[in-house]
Amino acid sequence: MARYIFITGGVVSSLGKGLMAASLGALLQARGYKVRIRKFDPYLNVDPGTMSPYQHGEVYVTDDGAETDLDLGHYERFTGVSARQSDNVTSGRIYQQIIARERRGDYLGATVQVIPHVTDAIKEFALADQGDHDFILCEIGGTVGDIESLPFMEAIRQLRNELEPDQTLSVHVTLVPYIAAAGELKTKPTQHSVRELASLGIKPDVLLCRCEHPLPDSERRKIAQFCNVRQESVIPALDASSIYAVPLQYHAEGLDSEVLRGFGITDAPQPDLAAWHDIVDRYENPEGEVTIGVVGKYVGLPDAYKSLNEALVHGGLANRAKVNIRWIDAEVFEEDDAEIAARLEPLHGILVPGGFGERGSEGKIASVRFARERKVPFFGICLGMQMACIEGARSGGHHAASSTEFGETAEPVVGIITEWMSEEGLQKREVGGDLGGTMRLGAYEARLAEGSRVSQIYGGATDISERHRHRYEVNSAYREPLEKGGLIFSGMSPDGLLPEIVERADHPWFVGVQFHPELKSKPFDPHPLFAGFVAAALDQSRLV
Repeated sequence: MARYIFITGGVVSSLGKGLMAASLGALLQARGYKVRIRKFDPYLNVDPGTMSPYQHGEVYVTDDGAETDLDLGHYERFTGVSARQSDNVTSGRIYQQIIARERRGDYLGATVQVIPHVTDAIKEFALADQGDHDFILCEIGGTVGDIESLPFMEAIRQLRNELEPDQTLSVHVTLVPYIAAAGELKTKPTQHSVRELASLGIKPDVLLCRCEHPLPDSERRKIAQFCNVRQESVIPALDASSIYAVPLQYHAEGLDSEVLRGFGITDAPQPDLAAWHDIVDRYENPEGEVTIGVVGKYVGLPDAYKSLNEALVHGGLANRAKVNIRWIDAEVFEEDDAEIAARLEPLHGILVPGGFGERGSEGKIASVRFARERKVPFFGICLGMQMACIEGARSGGHHAASSTEFGETAEPVVGIITEWMSEEGLQKREVGGDLGGTMRLGAYEARLAEGSRVSQIYGGATDISERHRHRYEVNSAYREPLEKGGLIFSGMSPDGLLPEIVERADHPWFVGVQFHPELKSKPFDPHPLFAGFVAAALDQSRLV
């Protein structure tokens, strides 16, 4: 049976529990263990699919079509284990399931309560789909003491009693702040956080202490004494040069060793960290440098494009190049035409990412036009591909070309689809139906034209599978006029109805894709589209 590691956080949010879970998973994996990582989110949304990127950051989509927390992206990037629907649950989904059961009469007239019904549902989620994994890491969102996280904490307490003594372990991530005026690190916030956790019946076995300055042994002893853990179990976690250096840093501080010791495992093999050393070497010792402009609408919050940011870094790793990302609000190009050349001329590549709604769309179209006319490497993703098709139609004489997402149009180059085929069969949705969970979600296959640029980028493959998240599709009725204008439909759905990839043969590197390739990119396995895009940007950098 799998061993469980429960990861909680205290004092403040954004301490990096997700990155810590991903790093620990990678270290255990490097020792030869099979791991799976899960996220418990206390908020009442059923999933993050309808939440603003400014509220929650990006929505990470799994192969099986789940809209999940962005931390699952960390888990996949660090372990290479594909996440599933069963790896992310929210309070909203738990309550939705319980209320549905109550309405059906499944509880046989019982009064439905937080204990045992909600906590039982949380435990049921934690214990499900174990497979043959050695360790299942469970990260609890939020901080200890949050009212909405209490049912999850109670479920953990119960599980630690119900499972075997050597089958569970608690890791608590906390803050040791540095008070500049006093010139000291302060351990009191950590003490209070552990005390709060203990009041809920959970004793942490390992403390991961986030700090900006080295944690002296005297302070580690103090934390250990007040928090009732071994001094070796107080692990300092300082800021790293890159998130991909974190696993090596945590291993050097003994995190994985302490976790294994907590489970009574003393004969574990040493980890093979060669891949991580290579990643850090490539990141810290680049041989080239490019500047990529990302023209989007959520540029005010980096987490809104988290996977995209990391995929560009991975493209740099593949080419041993440093990628400087310049985030550009698409709306600035709608207010001042002079800004277009001023902002875009210094760039070696232009990327227009996914998004929803009309705001900033004309600025994105202007960016596509600049890239096409100036022969700057261009990469359009999801909405970015749709903007490339609208720009191609307008440049070909269809001046009213637009998307029905933005309102009624006489030239619907992009429109909503109400029926499409998936592995489960025919999928349907209504134009005015619910927004949550009604998109084309998850992995879908695409067929690539032989000899096309994208086929070459994918190593000569003609069949690929990529993850989608969108409601609107490029209207294949415009394929002929667009191709006459040089925009080639080089990737289609297997039934030939839905455009998946467009490219320009008369351009150094111009590719638009309907899917989200950033979701499958990893530091040790960069996505070929991002590796190719950065390589083209390097070529461009030598020309300017």
